[in-house]
Amino acid sequence: MTGYEITAQNELRKWQIDMMRNPGLFSRLSKGTQDKINSYIPEKVHNAITATIRQMVKAVLFGAKYTTPKPLQNATLFERELVVKEKIKFYRSTAAIEGGITGAGGIFLGLADFPVLLALKLKLLYEIAATYGFDLNGYKERVYLLHIFELAFSGRRHSKEVYQRLADWNNIADQLPEDINQFEWRKFQQEYRDYLDLAKMAQLLPVIGAPVGIIANYTLVKKLGKTAMNAYRMRLLNGSLYKEKPE
Repeated sequence: MTGYEITAQNELRKWQIDMMRNPGLFSRLSKGTQDKINSYIPEKVHNAITATIRQMVKAVLFGAKYTTPKPLQNATLFERELVVKEKIKFYRSTAAIEGGITGAGGIFLGLADFPVLLALKLKLLYEIAATYGFDLNGYKERVYLLHIFELAFSGRRHSKEVYQRLADWNNIADQLPEDINQFEWRKFQQEYRDYLDLAKMAQLLPVIGAPVGIIANYTLVKKLGKTAMNAYRMRLLNGSLYKEKPE
């Protein structure tokens, strides 16, 4: 292994240990805060957010035609991650600007932030996957991508379960049904919705919406980028690049 790969392997191990930790006191207490913020948001807003998440998740699973570059071939991990880090930086800044603008516009413009941010994060994941050399034409790779998303934006208890699936992906991929309609997208969108309630619902409130939008979007995209990097490192550094034929 190169010096960079050894450093990446050490970072990966620390991340893996963190993924296996049990929920802490903060995770348990945050539920009360989450419920309090939710009580200030109209039910129709909650319903609109849930519907948006559901439709965009289904769009990814059922073959939405994102403009995705071809898988990067014949590159070292160092070269790949130079590109990945630049992509994360770009999407992180873009999401922060977008969050500030929509957060300053009140509840209705703030609501528009949800589909825009979701699209940015999914597009980032597509580009990261391609940079690491993975072909998203096969639906199993799209399922892996959605599991990365789920891992980044789920509560501690559920994220631990998702991590274990990704850590054993070769076996999990072999067991996936051929029919993508059987993917449990409902559980996925519920976990994402619950995670975002605490981080994003305050963006819909007057006065504090803009600063919350900037900080929340920046932080969420940064976390997604770190999760994606380690999820793909886990496969490349372990020599477990899963091969599948495009659909």
